[in-house]
Amino acid sequence: MTVPEEALIVVDMQRDFMPGGALPVPDGDKIIPRCNEYIEEFRKRGALIVATRDWHPPDHISFKERGGPWPAHCVQNTPGAEFVVELPADAVIISKATEPDKEAYSGFEGTDLEEILRKNGVKRVYICGVATEYCVKATALDAVKHGFETYLLSDAVKGITPEDEERALEEMKSAGVRIL
Repeated sequence: MTVPEEALIVVDMQRDFMPGGALPVPDGDKIIPRCNEYIEEFRKRGALIVATRDWHPPDHISFKERGGPWPAHCVQNTPGAEFVVELPADAVIISKATEPDKEAYSGFEGTDLEEILRKNGVKRVYICGVATEYCVKATALDAVKHGFETYLLSDAVKGITPEDEERALEEMKSAGVRIL
């Protein structure tokens, strides 16, 4: 059996980033069905399925209470940190921003994601999730920086504002991310 050289990275599809959550991405819930379709499609192809998540301690530096820009969100072991997509049992879960004094937007930042991808023979990554101009962009840019052929599944990402999302797409494109 040949090892598939691709991975699907599902970025931060968590309850707190959906409408009604602590830090909602407008219409973030509208991409849940498309993300689930990609998860199933890539699973059938034998690709590695990876899901990143914010997994903040209750006193994380990004929270307003500590002078950060965001309300408390995706706190470890709370309903807001739960995934809203249908992940297979063998999906690799990457927890980021787990240290109280360190911010992390990219799924590669402070995690063993690169090592896991390399160990599994991954050469190409496909990215979907939220929010386009924050964690999706940071993960895609780091994937390129680490030498992975990187594709953004544009029908399965959502941003905060159309203008910022457009700027993020341009930045990713100029860095070598292929927009599908």
